[in-house]
Amino acid sequence: MTKKIFRSIMLVSVIAMLLGLVSVTGILYQNFGDQIYTELEREAAYLASGVELEGVAYLENLNDEDRITYIDGDGTVLYDNQADQSSMENHNQREEVREAAVTGSGSAVRMSSTLSEMTIYYALRLEDGTILRVSSTRASVLALVLQMLPALLLIFAVMILFSSAFAIRLSRNVVRPINELDLEHPEDSHIYEEVEPLLSRLYRQNRQIQGQIEAARRQQEEFSLITENMQEGLLVIDRYTMILSGNSGVARLFRVKQVKVGESVYALNRSEDFRRLIENVLEGRHQDTVLQLDGSHVQVIGDPAMDGGSLEGAVILLMDVTEKVERERFRREFSANVSHELKTPLTSISGFAEIMQSGFVKEEDTRAFAGRIYKEAQRLISLVGDVIKISQLDEGEVPYQWEEVDLHDLAREVFASLHAAAEKKNVHLYMEGGSAVLSTVRPIMEEILFNICDNAVKYNRENGEVFLRLQDSENEVQVMVRDNGIGIPKEDQERIFERFYRVDKSHSKAIGGTGLGLSIVKHGVHFLGGKLSLLSEPGRGTEITLWFHKKRTEKEGKESE
Repeated sequence: MTKKIFRSIMLVSVIAMLLGLVSVTGILYQNFGDQIYTELEREAAYLASGVELEGVAYLENLNDEDRITYIDGDGTVLYDNQADQSSMENHNQREEVREAAVTGSGSAVRMSSTLSEMTIYYALRLEDGTILRVSSTRASVLALVLQMLPALLLIFAVMILFSSAFAIRLSRNVVRPINELDLEHPEDSHIYEEVEPLLSRLYRQNRQIQGQIEAARRQQEEFSLITENMQEGLLVIDRYTMILSGNSGVARLFRVKQVKVGESVYALNRSEDFRRLIENVLEGRHQDTVLQLDGSHVQVIGDPAMDGGSLEGAVILLMDVTEKVERERFRREFSANVSHELKTPLTSISGFAEIMQSGFVKEEDTRAFAGRIYKEAQRLISLVGDVIKISQLDEGEVPYQWEEVDLHDLAREVFASLHAAAEKKNVHLYMEGGSAVLSTVRPIMEEILFNICDNAVKYNRENGEVFLRLQDSENEVQVMVRDNGIGIPKEDQERIFERFYRVDKSHSKAIGGTGLGLSIVKHGVHFLGGKLSLLSEPGRGTEITLWFHKKRTEKEGKESE
């Protein structure tokens, strides 16, 4: 802006100087011309008096710088002080001569052939009809300007320098208040009256922009608050796969420290399935797939983002469906295992009954066959009972009431029910700790303790030990069951609480049980709001520890309703 003002001032200055120079030159030139004409008129009148008294002799005795020509009435030149009159042509047709012959005086101006000089003629008619003409030459405007050119250039250069200095200072002074203008508060600035409408408009625009920024900030905060508290990952990318937005759920699911805006989405995951999904979405197609990421399953749903029919990018939603996938897998395994476990005793019962029906069984063997049928039926009843318990715990529909229970008394009852089995394997049962009362569901807690202690006896060695310890604190009760039996391999420890999972399937039938004991323990502990941990080492035994709140929590109350 300073340069533009400077150039404008300089242009105006140069134009003003040129116009002034032309005007002054024209005025001076006109004044000089008028002065010369007046002097010629006076000189002609003066000479006319002398010629009328003395004739041509008067003119011959003069020493005048101006040209004097004396002309007869018929146009013949009688005298000329600068030329031979005998060689001069007739002047009857000269403009000034003809005018003087008619009106008494006449004038004319004629330029030289080079345009560098001009001659002013004044003619005066005398009493006898002769005409006296006086003329004087002067430089033309062009010649005058050329003569004055060095001086004019010098003056012009000096004026340009002064104008430049003045323009620089003036432009800076004009621009300085504008540069120092407080654009955030233009209403407080009063620099130029001409700028007031602009400042008013800036003030209104500032208020409008601030309102829009504040609204955008609130929307951004609301959006961030919503997306950051989502369990799901939300990702927005442009048509070039660059990340425009991503919440913390994306970083958590992709196992990265943070989602970097402006980075390619492929930096999050470079698997072929993910690349294919992004490519298809950016081609305008809805996509839905499940990716396996470091042992977890993430469902990725992609939809193209359209703006007026034009593809601008895509919105990607990520959901952790590991639990859902695992549940589906457990459901399939459970269905297969239940079918298998039910089929085995039913096949035995059907087989024995068919043999007995055919009459091939001796009367003395009927009792043994009936015992086998009874044993398989009991196994079937036990299996169905455990399946029902698992289903009830899954659905939270246990038909029992919460009550105050002393775990010390309950543990003694459990040990009493296992006494025969322990004595058969010569396993010794020990218990430590006093009374520990808490609010719980007695049948579920009894089932939990029984299954843990039953496994400790079943999978123990001859002359083994099972040790149960109760520890009562202010807010919770801890139950620890430890044995020195066969132990559980590390690779199986995470799966032993799955339904029908057995570490040693070859001995499962000999040991007995339905394979649902520890699964019932896990679901029961969860239902009662407790926690569970497992420590085991093959050949050295297993330790299972349980923690339960002494008072019933709100969450536990809702789950039991």
